[in-house]
Order: sequence, then C-alpha cells, then structure tokens
Amino acid sequence: MNLKAILQRIELFQGLANKQIEQIIGIGREDTYAKDTVVFPQGSVGDAIYIIGTGQVEIQIDAGGGKTFSPVYLGSGQVFGEMALVDQGTRSASVVVVEDNTTIYRLPAKDLIALCGSDTGIGYIIMRNLAQDISFKLRHQNLLATNK
Repeated sequence: MNLKAILQRIELFQGLANKQIEQIIGIGREDTYAKDTVVFPQGSVGDAIYIIGTGQVEIQIDAGGGKTFSPVYLGSGQVFGEMALVDQGTRSASVVVVEDNTTIYRLPAKDLIALCGSDTGIGYIIMRNLAQDISFKLRHQNLLATNK
C-alpha cells in the first residue's frame, strides 16, 4: 500500500484534502528495517513522527532495574512518536522492529510544523486530530487508574 492510501486511513490526517496529503508526502522519507532494529531509544529527542507502512513494531518502556515492559505492538497504518509535534521532548519509550522488512515512513517534526505554519488549514486539522487523540488516551488512562 502506498503512503497516500495509508495517510487517508489514519485519524491524524482525517479531513485533509488530497493536495494537502500530497504536501505531507513530500516531506516524508521511507525506510525499511530489519527485525530487532531500534527505531529510536527511550530518552532520545522527539524529532519526527512515524507511520508504519508494513510490518510491526513493539513499544518498550524501561521500568528501571533492568526491567522493560511492552504495553503495545503497532502495525500497518499506525502512528508513533506523534508527541514530537506537540513538545519536541524526549521519547517516553523505545520502539523496536519485530518483523523483517518493516517499512516505516518518517515525517520530520520541524518540516511538518513548518508545513502546518505555511498552510494553516493543514495545521488546524492535524492539531485538532492530535488533541482528540491525546484526549482519548488520557481519558482511557484515567478510567484504567480509577478501576484498579
């Protein structure tokens, strides 16, 4: 599946016109990874968001004392590293490839932020969708915390 078809399915980009999606494609880079490759380590600078084209990755969180846990696996059409658009802070988890020939599209945060600034329509839609996603995740975490 090509990047345009993938972007059209992803909630973060819902509401964008074809021309706007083409602009996002223009700043992306496609990479293919081997199994066990670390896409980025926990604690590294959040400088890009990533979209999985094919394959699968594992999110790994260092719990300290040499222990890690993997709260989620992500596959085709899923996004990770999107908090880089919000704060460019450090990564809260490591991402490790779990299938050979995993294709991942990298969108540098600085380029996407610049695009959002030059086309405020793109910026509004992406930031609105990102805010909705963060809100959903926070509400879900709060529900989990209150039901323990």
